[in-house]
Amino acid sequence: MNRLIVGIVLLVTLFSSPAWCEEAAQEETAAPSSGDEMVAAANANPESVTEAGYEVYTLGEVVVTGEREIVESVGVVREITAEDIKSKGARTLDEALYLLPGLIVRNGAEGIPRIDMRGFRSRHVILLLDGIPLNSTNDGQFDPSLIPVENIAKIKVSYGDHSLLYGAGGLGGVINIITKKGAEGIHGSASAEAGTGDNALGRFTVSGGRNLFGGRQKADFFVGGSALDRHALPLSGDFDSTSEENGSLRENSDKERENVFANVGYTPNDEWQLGVVVNYAQGEFGIPPSTINNAADPFADKPKFERVDDFEEISGQFSVNYDVPGPLGLRAWVFANQMDEERNRYDDDNFDSMDDPTIKGTFHENDTTLISGAAIQTTYDLESYGKLTLGLNARSEEFDSDGRIRDVAVSGGGGGGAKKFNFRDFDEDHDLQVFSAALEYEVSPIDKLGLVLGYSHNWLDNDEGDNDDAGSFLIGSYYDILKDTRIRGSVARQVRFPTIRQLFDEDGGNPDLTTEKSYNYELGVDQTLPWNSQVSLTGFFIDVKDFIEKSDQTDLFENNDKYRFQGFELTAETRFIENLLLSAGYTFLDTEDKSPGTEKDELQYRPKHKVTLEGRYYFAFGLSAYASVSHIADQVTYSKTTPLLKKDMNDYTLVSVKLEQAFLDGLLNLYVGVDNAFDEDYEESYGFPSPGRFIYAGGEVRF
Repeated sequence: MNRLIVGIVLLVTLFSSPAWCEEAAQEETAAPSSGDEMVAAANANPESVTEAGYEVYTLGEVVVTGEREIVESVGVVREITAEDIKSKGARTLDEALYLLPGLIVRNGAEGIPRIDMRGFRSRHVILLLDGIPLNSTNDGQFDPSLIPVENIAKIKVSYGDHSLLYGAGGLGGVINIITKKGAEGIHGSASAEAGTGDNALGRFTVSGGRNLFGGRQKADFFVGGSALDRHALPLSGDFDSTSEENGSLRENSDKERENVFANVGYTPNDEWQLGVVVNYAQGEFGIPPSTINNAADPFADKPKFERVDDFEEISGQFSVNYDVPGPLGLRAWVFANQMDEERNRYDDDNFDSMDDPTIKGTFHENDTTLISGAAIQTTYDLESYGKLTLGLNARSEEFDSDGRIRDVAVSGGGGGGAKKFNFRDFDEDHDLQVFSAALEYEVSPIDKLGLVLGYSHNWLDNDEGDNDDAGSFLIGSYYDILKDTRIRGSVARQVRFPTIRQLFDEDGGNPDLTTEKSYNYELGVDQTLPWNSQVSLTGFFIDVKDFIEKSDQTDLFENNDKYRFQGFELTAETRFIENLLLSAGYTFLDTEDKSPGTEKDELQYRPKHKVTLEGRYYFAFGLSAYASVSHIADQVTYSKTTPLLKKDMNDYTLVSVKLEQAFLDGLLNLYVGVDNAFDEDYEESYGFPSPGRFIYAGGEVRF
C-alpha cells in the first residue's frame, strides 16, 4: 500500500508539472454516448465527461463503439454509464446490472451472484474488463460482487447475436466493462459509506492528463481503489428461523475485499496509441449454507460450512492501436489474469475444525486459475463499400489445485454406527488452449440500411483428450422504415467449449462432453416518440444443442440434447420533463427441455416474468432522487432425486430508494438510501434466503 501511495504521488506530480505540457493545453472531451448525456444532468448543471473528471478508456474495447456501429445495431446492446451506477447506489457489478431486461442476478448455493442472460447461465456469458477475460478457467463463471464500480465509465452488455470478434463462449452474451480514463488536469474523489450489518465501504480515485512537448504528445492516467468490510448481510424480519439459521444476520455472510485499479495511456503522435491496465484484488468471504437441514425435503441442499479464507487476483493488459496511413487500421493487445484462492469446508458452523471422521467431504484446497493470451484486429475501410475486420485471438487456460479431502471410506468403519472417512491428498493440473479467427463485413449500401455478415472458426486444443473445432456465424441487418422507426433482425450461431471442471473434475467431470452450440434468431423494432421518449421491442428464439449441466441424479456433467429459450423484451424511456428520467422494462422468457426422455418441461430458476421501473429527478438546488421497483415471477425448482418433483418458487417485489444532495457546486455529496425498502422475505434459490432491508448512508468529496 505504501508503494501504491508513492506511485500515485509521483503520477500527480508528473501530470501537475507545467514543464511537461503546453502553457495553454487545449481541453478535450469524451465523445458523448447515449448514457454519457446522463452526466450532463448531474446537479442540474450541464458538464462534460471531462469536467466530471474522466474520459472513456477505449483501448480495451474488443468492439469499439463508433467504429463498428452496424454490428451493434442489428442486435441488442444496452449500456449502463457511470452516472446510472451512481444514481442507483450500486457498489459492485451485479448491483449495476440487476435491472437490465433479459438478465437475472441470482444468488445460489455457492453464495456468489450469478448473472443469467435469456436462460443461459453465467458460464455462457463472456466477461471482459478493458479486454481482459475474467471468466474462471476452472468452471467458466465469475463473481461480479468482487468487481467494484468506482473505475467504470460504462458497461456495454451485448446479447446473443453479438459480434464474432469476442470469440467463442458467449452463447448468452458479452458483458464488456469499459473503465475511466484520466482527463485534462488533475481530478480525484474520496468517499465513505456505512450500512446495516456493520457494512463499511471506502473508495477513492485519482486521475489526470496532459499534452506534452507543445501538444505533440499526450499522456493520461487513472487510479482507483476501494475497501469493503462487511460483517454480515441482514435477513428480512419475516424470515422464519430454522435449525441452521436463527435470522437477523445471515450465517457466514461476511466479506472483506480490497481493490486497486490503474491504467496509463500514451499517444506519441496522431497514428499511435499505447495503453497499460493493471487490476489487483484480495480478500476473503464466507459462503452462507442452506437454511434447511432435512433429509426428507427433496428440494433442499444439505448445509455445507464453506469459506474462501483468502483470495488474490492480479490482471493486466498492454494494448496498441496503430492508425496505418490509408484504409488500414491495426489493434493488438496481450493480457493475463491470475486468481489464487484458499477454500475450506469445515465440520460445522464454528468454521474451525475438519476433525470429525463421520463427516464426508471436508477439505482444504488451494486453487490457481490463469488465463493469458493475445489478440490482433485489422480493419480495412472500403469507404462506401463497407468495412472488413479480421480478428485473431489465442488464449491459454490453466487450472492448478492441491490440498486434501476427507472422502476415503474406512474399511469396517460402519459397525452399526456412522460411517467414517479418512483424508487423502490431491494435486491436479490441467490446461486448455482456445484459438479463434473471425472475419466480419459491415456495409451500409443506402442511408437507411445496414448489413453485417460474419464467420469465425474456433479451435480447442486439449492435451488430455480429444481436440475440437467449431464454426460460428452472424447475419444481421437494420432498416429505417420511417424517420423515427427502425426494424432489425439477425441470425447467429454461437459455440462454447467445455471447461476444465466439466471435463476433468474428480467429482463429476466427463471427458466425453461435446461442444455446446446455440442458434439465435432475433427480431426487433425501435421507435422514437415525441416528448423525448422511445420504446423498443425485441423478440428472440434460441435453440441450444448439447447444453452442459450437472445432473442432480448422476452427479456428473452431461450434455442435454436440446434446450429452447424464447420470449421478448420490451423497454421504454422518457425525459418529457427536464431533469426527469423514467424507464421501464419487461422480459418474458419461456424455457423448455426438448431432450428425448426428459422429466422436465420448463427449466429451473429461469423466471418467466421480470418487470422493472426506474425513476430519477435532479432538482435545481442539487438534490437528486432515485427509486426503482423490480418484480420477479413464475419460476420453478426441481427435486434432487428421481422421479423429479417440481416446486413453484414464490414471486417477489423489491423497492429501492436513494437521495443525494450536492454542496459546494458538486464538490461534496451526501447521500442516504435503502435497498429492499419493504423488507421482502424472498429466495432466488431454494433454501437460500436473500438479504432483507439494507439501509446505508455516505458521502463523497471531489476535487
